Amino acid sequence: MRRSDRHILTTHTGSLPRTEHLRAMVVAREQGRPHDVDRFESIVRDEVFKVVRKQRDSGLDVVNDGEQSKASFHRYRFDRLAGFEFVDHPPRPRYGRPAMREARDFPEFYERWSRQWRGDGDGEEPTGTLCCTGPVVWKGFAEAERDIANLLAAATGPPEVDGAGEVFMTAISPATYAPPNLHYDSEDAYVDALADAMAVEYRAIIDAGLVLQIDAPDLTTMYRLADLSVTEYAEITERSVEAINRATRDLPADRIRVHVCWGADEAPHHRDVPLRDIVGLLLRLRPQGLAVPGANGRHSHEWRVWADVGLPDGKILIPGVIDSTTNIIEHPEAVAERIGRYEQVVGRPNLIAGVDCGFGTVAGVCQVDERVVWAKLRSLAEGARLASAGS
Repeated sequence: MRRSDRHILTTHTGSLPRTEHLRAMVVAREQGRPHDVDRFESIVRDEVFKVVRKQRDSGLDVVNDGEQSKASFHRYRFDRLAGFEFVDHPPRPRYGRPAMREARDFPEFYERWSRQWRGDGDGEEPTGTLCCTGPVVWKGFAEAERDIANLLAAATGPPEVDGAGEVFMTAISPATYAPPNLHYDSEDAYVDALADAMAVEYRAIIDAGLVLQIDAPDLTTMYRLADLSVTEYAEITERSVEAINRATRDLPADRIRVHVCWGADEAPHHRDVPLRDIVGLLLRLRPQGLAVPGANGRHSHEWRVWADVGLPDGKILIPGVIDSTTNIIEHPEAVAERIGRYEQVVGRPNLIAGVDCGFGTVAGVCQVDERVVWAKLRSLAEGARLASAGS
């Protein structure tokens, strides 16, 4: 990962808006409905070229493919890994949005909001519950190879300034959205198998010359998505951290960043686990980069955590200074102010300004208008320029 002591670098978190036509095709593919495969591949390739260009035109330094080919991460394992199938097994009663403590606190809001958030991007699952029923292994690299090839083709060209031209690709963390285990003797053995399987994709991304971003909502959102005690949550989070470290143990840490997400949704979030309570665990992550929300109303105050804890030598912090859930376009001066707080506590070379979460996490859900997204990213870049010139 590149650093800069000249100007504050900018990036985003991963998913970007898809055109209406591509969104419809991604959803059809997710649902297993007939679609023109060649046409889909052609459209994905074209859209990756467009979003890379738009990111650079917006002024971003570190860009990606906008996750144009993915409907969401929910079916990631089923699509890319063997060892999973839909079986007659009761879903875990303590997990899912109906069980969220937030939903119990605000049932009327969740009744309305959950219908919109489900959208049509999660697809129509086959009968039964997706479970791990056999050894977890890769069943084919076609999708990963396609995504890597598209991004490399779209992102060719020398950087104009330090940091510009660096390119990242996202992949799911080992323990995120892990289906119930019906095969392995223990959860530890199951998560280890997931880590070893995902390490294959991680290496492919890095070997292609890309920065790897591991999306790890399991480190934070589990506290919202499951009815867990603090002790149970801590045990699960520690296992997830160890899984990421296991999966990256043979990879260069300075080519990897981890996105820690408290949720891509515009919901109350009053039950979010505070950053201060888990920062020690997060700093045990082996990868160099750590991306955390820092713009939304629940976490914007947490820049102070880094003043108290300190960023270890060698680490790079990627705080969100743009909210990915609202259509309000942040003023560049507000962005610069947020960036300045982080710069004071971690230092310019250890800082990359980012976005709280993805703008297109689930293909069928559009919280932020497409044109607004690009305006927000331009504001991010302009705010970084102001902050860079101001000190």
